[in-house]
Amino acid sequence: MGATTETGFGWATPVLSYVMACVGAALGLRCTARALAATGRVKRAWLLAAAVSIGAGIWTMHFIAMLGFAVTGTEIRYSVWLTLLSLLVPIVLTWAGLLVVGYGQSRALSLSLGGAITGFGVVVMHYTGMAAIRLNGSIGYDAATVALSVLIAVAVAALWAGLTVRGPAAALGASLVMGVAVSAMHCTGMRAAEVKVAADTAASGLVPAGGASATAFILPMIVCLGSILFLTSAFVALSPTGTRIESSMPPVAERRGWNA
Repeated sequence: MGATTETGFGWATPVLSYVMACVGAALGLRCTARALAATGRVKRAWLLAAAVSIGAGIWTMHFIAMLGFAVTGTEIRYSVWLTLLSLLVPIVLTWAGLLVVGYGQSRALSLSLGGAITGFGVVVMHYTGMAAIRLNGSIGYDAATVALSVLIAVAVAALWAGLTVRGPAAALGASLVMGVAVSAMHCTGMRAAEVKVAADTAASGLVPAGGASATAFILPMIVCLGSILFLTSAFVALSPTGTRIESSMPPVAERRGWNA
């Protein structure tokens, strides 16, 4: 079995990955607040922007954390198409969860189901990203630890969904909770992984066939995801009605007719 580490670059990658998860969640929550104050096509657009922000933050957290992942006896590569799929998955499932929250008629059911879907998106993203790994060996998983990682993601994401998104301070607190959910799920999922390096390649250090190195994704990630998050931040900041609407609108439950 190959010895693994998740701190190949020290504590810089775990800390930065948590920060990125929080940034994506905070931006997504501000978009969600705009959506809850809007109707029709504008509401759907804000919900999509929120899903992209949160999903991109979730994926970026995972990818940055994986930069520090190393296995003795083998180099690591990543399948490009599976890595891209792991980016699409959290965006789509987060969007589904936000649609449930945004259009649901029952507060308790909408928040629980929407949070569970979002948490499930975190889980699927992680294990899709892990499936993208190419190394000279194999990766297995401890079933009990995998189940624990699923429970953590769904439970904490449901708690996150239940927090108010009506003000910047509340959004900051909720984003910290979401960062904890994603990071805790990631760490637990990594603990579930059991890497076995092929005996005939451990000493030779052969490069795995196929895939790209983690560093090859850095520039596209910075350019594409950085641009998306920057533009979304600009739209939120320049939204002419966002602040006025949020300061004057009633609580979410009242606007939807939910029971307190």
